[in-house]
Amino acid sequence: MSQEKAYVIFSVPIDMNTAQRLINIILERLKAGKRIITILISSPGGQVAAGINIYNFLKGIPVEVITHNFGQSDSIAVTVFCAGSKRYCTPDSRFLIHGVGFDTIQGQRFDERLMVERLEGLKNDRVTISKIMSENSKRTFKEIEEDMFKGVVWTPEQAVGYGLVHEIKKELFEKGADVIQV
Repeated sequence: MSQEKAYVIFSVPIDMNTAQRLINIILERLKAGKRIITILISSPGGQVAAGINIYNFLKGIPVEVITHNFGQSDSIAVTVFCAGSKRYCTPDSRFLIHGVGFDTIQGQRFDERLMVERLEGLKNDRVTISKIMSENSKRTFKEIEEDMFKGVVWTPEQAVGYGLVHEIKKELFEKGADVIQV
């Protein structure tokens, strides 16, 4: 077991609260001298902004980040998964991508300005996600956008062919590893 490695189980929906908890846990591990951080992810996705925050944080820290899907990486969780310089999944995991949307509050009123603002925000999110995924797979920006519009679910083998996953691995961590859950 390496003293330089830490494993973080991220099996929660993605929102600003869980994103901040993940970031805090990783910062603690960095202060403890960890040089390799593996994010063990199984998430139904969630808020786009929170997922982009996690992705940018993981890409910007001065250590090796590995991601390992051990169940589901759905929606914005696929973008978080893309942060790994090495990306693994278990034999029975899955990946789902689809278009972006937003929730409304009952009784919320939309005027033309607000509708345009929301639409521009959705387009921006789609472009950002497509860009991230195309930079971390074997697919073009346009292919990613097309897949987002139609919605796709990949098996581990399909995710490898897509270039999203580097290797299918059952083992998540070694005995005695430093493992913490968000």
